[in-house]
Amino acid sequence: KGQLSWFASLWLRLHHFGTSTVDSSSFLMRSLVWGLYIYGSLLVVAEILSVDNVNPLVLNAEYAVRGEVPTRAQQLNEQLRKDPTSLPFDKVVFCNIGNPQSLGQKPISFTRQVLSLIMNPPLLDAVAGIFPSDVVERAKKYIAAVPSVGAYTESQGVPLVRDEVAAFIAERDGVDPKTVDPGAIYLTDGASSGVKTMSQVLIRGPGDAVLVPMPQYPLYSAVSTLLNGSLAPYYLDESASWGVTVAEVRRSLQAARKEGKAVRALVVINPGNPTGQSLPAASMRELIKFCVAEGLVFMSDEVYQENVYGLAPPFYSARKAVVDLGDEAKGAQVVSFHSISKGFAGECGLRGGYFELMGFQPEVKEQVTKLVSITLCSNVPGQFATGLMVNPPKPGSTSHETYVAERDAILGSLQRRSRRVLEVLRQLPGITCNEAEGAMYLFPQLHLPRNAVQAAKNAGKAADAFYCLQLLEATGLVVVPGSGFGQVDGTYHFRTTFLPPEADIESVMDRLAAFHKDFMMKYAGEL
Repeated sequence: KGQLSWFASLWLRLHHFGTSTVDSSSFLMRSLVWGLYIYGSLLVVAEILSVDNVNPLVLNAEYAVRGEVPTRAQQLNEQLRKDPTSLPFDKVVFCNIGNPQSLGQKPISFTRQVLSLIMNPPLLDAVAGIFPSDVVERAKKYIAAVPSVGAYTESQGVPLVRDEVAAFIAERDGVDPKTVDPGAIYLTDGASSGVKTMSQVLIRGPGDAVLVPMPQYPLYSAVSTLLNGSLAPYYLDESASWGVTVAEVRRSLQAARKEGKAVRALVVINPGNPTGQSLPAASMRELIKFCVAEGLVFMSDEVYQENVYGLAPPFYSARKAVVDLGDEAKGAQVVSFHSISKGFAGECGLRGGYFELMGFQPEVKEQVTKLVSITLCSNVPGQFATGLMVNPPKPGSTSHETYVAERDAILGSLQRRSRRVLEVLRQLPGITCNEAEGAMYLFPQLHLPRNAVQAAKNAGKAADAFYCLQLLEATGLVVVPGSGFGQVDGTYHFRTTFLPPEADIESVMDRLAAFHKDFMMKYAGEL
């Protein structure tokens, strides 16, 4: 009403002025048009932000790991907090995300001891004789590298830590340290931040596409959607331990190009998430050669490189593949991502990691540096935690024995738990599952009765989402539907971690097994 009154007052004043100076009718027409324009502008300005006018790319982005099932799990968790006897279970077990310390994994002592000192330098004198000498020595080194952990660093990160990352890469891949440039390393808030940065550099709009494995970690689909780009899915072979073939990647590339897409990069997740495979060296080399031939950037997600189990192919980095190929990889462009969140560190909340550029022109690197500088720098405690991951206590140092014992205990326990979860899953009717060669997940296939699939359809759900929601409501176990990761049409899966403590794993699997048998009996019929 106020806007209308203001417009009426303005119109009357313009009318009075117009009748005394120019032709009344023409002036009134012009004043009416201008008045309506001004009023319309006021209406636009007055519009509040609502779900109807937020960026549609945000609305379209999906991230299943924190999607419908985990959201419902949080509601149930809150219900239990208020009334512990209100549900048929006493706690919610979050097997939906690789968040080890949330399920009881202990942090590495050396990491936390050094971080405690750099966060509070006056403790250096107080802990003399209490903390190991190499902890104090490392803390002093880090404290001297920055004005304060509360101060911004260089946008690429603390030079000292980037030097440590470069030395780690050289030692891991068996190359001359002089060939690894710390200036090509960027410290990040976890690997996800690096993926988003490089995706922004690569994806120019809806005409661009990125080759992504299916099933995939949904970060890649979410970021692509936000940037208005496209995914070109290539399917992993479930019958061959979730392996990848150049033939399948080429099929996807050709299909995308046929649709008019400019394919910019190939994403490889090794070890795999959600599928847990560890790719052989030969596969990595063939994929690098494919990218060179097709002019694609190789984006290598290597955050689970410490999580390889048993007789699986050992981790083989994309960078090492390029070095080993020599002239065959001439012109290769590789971005490698790593994180402190996985492996045996499990420091998800500290948000640390890095990416390394290999084979890029200086002008491109300048643009990447400009982009990361917009957010000034990654968090400083996370930067130092990254340094502690890549430069742990050396043999002969005071903390080395404790470090090795903690590392081996965590990795050994993860392997035992993965085997136990796999054993139980393989005993259940209507479930098939590949072994976890690496990472922290199993990705079993559900062979559901037609009645269950139809019930899911009636409920407006994907069949595996229907299963996972009912599992949650009955048992408190939180797993992620395979439909959130992408899968071959007509198949159904779920992803589960094997992170619950060993003391709890039997009860967790008992609950899952009992539910699954009841579910299959309830919807019994043709598979």
